[in-house]
Amino acid sequence: MKRYTYPTNLGPSDWFTGAVYVDTIRVPDSNTAIGASHVHFTPGARTHWHTHPKGQTLYVTEGVGYVCRRGSAPEEIRAGDIIYFEPNEEHWHGATSDRFMAHIAMQEADADGKVVIWLEPAELEQ
Repeated sequence: MKRYTYPTNLGPSDWFTGAVYVDTIRVPDSNTAIGASHVHFTPGARTHWHTHPKGQTLYVTEGVGYVCRRGSAPEEIRAGDIIYFEPNEEHWHGATSDRFMAHIAMQEADADGKVVIWLEPAELEQ
C-alpha cells in the first residue's frame, strides 16, 4: 500500500472565481492517466470556463451548485449527482450564491499529460 498526502490548496484565481479549496486525490503519472480532486466551493465560487481533452466526471458530495455548458443555461446540482462532460466541451461548475458545494472531479490526462485547458472567467446570470 502506498499512501499519498497532499495539502489542501486554495484554488488559483486564474482558474476560479471566489474561494475554492482543492484536496488532491490522484495526479496522473507513469502508472495511471487518472487525475482526481475533492473540490470545495464557498457560496458563489465557481470555476472559469474550461475543457478537458478526455472529458470529466463530477460526483457531488455535498451542498448545492450549478454546472453550465457553453450555450446553455446553468443547471442545479446536488449531493449524489453524477455529471459527465464530453471531451473538449466548454463548461464551468460551482456553488450557488447561498450554499457551499463540493464535488470529486475525475479526469484523464491526454498523451501530452494535459487534464484541463483553462479559459476566461464565467459570469453567473440569474
